[in-house]
Amino acid sequence: MNKKLFLVLFLCFISTLVCAQIRKEPLKVGVVGLTHTHVHWIFGSWERGDIDIVGIVEPNMELAERYAKQHQFSMDMVYSTMDEMFEAKSPEAVTAFGTIYEHLEVVEAAAPLGIHVMVEKPLAVNMEHALRMQELAERYQIQLLTNYETTWYPTTHKAYELAKEQKAIGELRKLMIHDGHKGPKKIGINQEFLEWLTDPVQNGGGAEVDFGCYGANLLTWFMEGKRPNSVTAISQQLQPENNPKVNDESIILLQYDSTVAVIQGSWNWPIGRKDMEIYGETGVIYADNRHDLRIRISEGYDGFKEESFKLEERKAPFDDPFALLAAVVRNDIDLKPYDLTALQNNMLVVEILEAAKKSAELHQTVLLK
Repeated sequence: MNKKLFLVLFLCFISTLVCAQIRKEPLKVGVVGLTHTHVHWIFGSWERGDIDIVGIVEPNMELAERYAKQHQFSMDMVYSTMDEMFEAKSPEAVTAFGTIYEHLEVVEAAAPLGIHVMVEKPLAVNMEHALRMQELAERYQIQLLTNYETTWYPTTHKAYELAKEQKAIGELRKLMIHDGHKGPKKIGINQEFLEWLTDPVQNGGGAEVDFGCYGANLLTWFMEGKRPNSVTAISQQLQPENNPKVNDESIILLQYDSTVAVIQGSWNWPIGRKDMEIYGETGVIYADNRHDLRIRISEGYDGFKEESFKLEERKAPFDDPFALLAAVVRNDIDLKPYDLTALQNNMLVVEILEAAKKSAELHQTVLLK
């Protein structure tokens, strides 16, 4: 081997090692807002090593100090504005844990700097905000992801595998998705979260937004991005003393060409739940919770053969939103257009929720073009 070829191969080897080392570095992430209590999730994931929280934006210093004590981070990390944090820490990505209305502000500040964004569900309060966020993400070529708790349930993905990939229950005919709890005030969420979660502007609505979005997200995934033909919804306020500005009960009916779906997002479930039922021509799948799933295959009129699953957590990075964020930003994973966290999926989620609010208000079915 001549010296020149040896030198070229040696330099390629060193370059590969350096690139590999760079890729192992945790993603530099800024946390924007602390008023959404799902923010505890990212502090709990910090020690995994997929991300490094380099800065936090929260103007409410009393709230920031409470969280600093709980999660043992320095108040030196806390900034009053995004501009201050961006200039001081140069994050590669940010996670938005403020109000849903503020998601647009985060993208407007981060996208022109090439900073990727993950927001908590849903993507936006309305289509006007969503379209502006989409335009910014595409113009500045950033990732814009939306995080849902049910995305990380092993049962969510086992149900999809059985129903869509294995066709274990035949052609899908009906999906029923149930999400919610007793209501924000009844379960005792902190005041900073309660103030905006029950505000129609800052949250975009009531229970149909807070919990209806889960069903719209899952359905868009199962239906491979197909837009429903129509949306029919009813909403009601059953706890006016606790939720005076918004509804707390919502049922959304979606009609597709050969499938119907029912989304029940409620702040009136006596027992908190996140589960779904998937009915096909020959059987049904029950995703009862995060780990328990059943499949029943029809036998005769009302008989069935049942198989139960107790599922373990999924493998990294598909077990944690912030590990996935790091993998997507690093180009280790390419999201499909209608994956649960993907922008295309969540644009349709906002469209469905907006149609549902209109349907409930007008007491009529809304046709989607």
